Amino acid sequence: MKMRDLPRVERPREKLEKYGAERLLDAELLAVLLGSGTRGMNVLELSKKILREFGGAKLQNTSVDELTEVRGLGTAKACQIVASLELSRRLLKDKKAALILSPEDVWNELRDIRGHRKEHFVVFYLDTRNQEIKREIISVGTLNASLVHPREVFEPAVRNLAAQIVIAHNHPSDNADPSEEDIVLTKRLAEAGRILDIEIVDHVIVSQSGYVSFKEKKLI
Repeated sequence: MKMRDLPRVERPREKLEKYGAERLLDAELLAVLLGSGTRGMNVLELSKKILREFGGAKLQNTSVDELTEVRGLGTAKACQIVASLELSRRLLKDKKAALILSPEDVWNELRDIRGHRKEHFVVFYLDTRNQEIKREIISVGTLNASLVHPREVFEPAVRNLAAQIVIAHNHPSDNADPSEEDIVLTKRLAEAGRILDIEIVDHVIVSQSGYVSFKEKKLI
């Protein structure tokens, strides 16, 4: 079957454009990279064949010569694969996804805002393995329900396909105990999270000298 005979929703390039790269299977991502197949084999079938022969870590260390042994895969496409893998290695060489597991981890991650004179409300967007997808400052200023709206908190979570979030903010006073406003806001956000099926794992208040975890205090 030729790619143009597939429904548009099943074509890798159109699927990536509509849903984002995160929603594509490995073979579909490789198909987008290759662009086209060969005689008697569409690009998706060719990608699946490559992954069967050079699956997992083996593909990362495969040479151009080895790839061209696959029937239908010429030098140009083999070079595309090897070049993209090398680029990925270089870009990710010094990048390590932060693993958010405890309030102390959050406190360490927020060393840059612990001493600020204004309150910073921060959200850590996490995947199913508690690895940080993204960290975002939602607001700066006195924390209250009107300043931090569920829309601003959860819109990036939906956009980045986060499975759960950790919310946090600093107390410039160096007293990390939660205020009544902190408690009310947390309950409001937790309720919104339940509706969206995105769990708020914890709310951590940090200061220069320490932190308070809503989860540990059984406030969430």
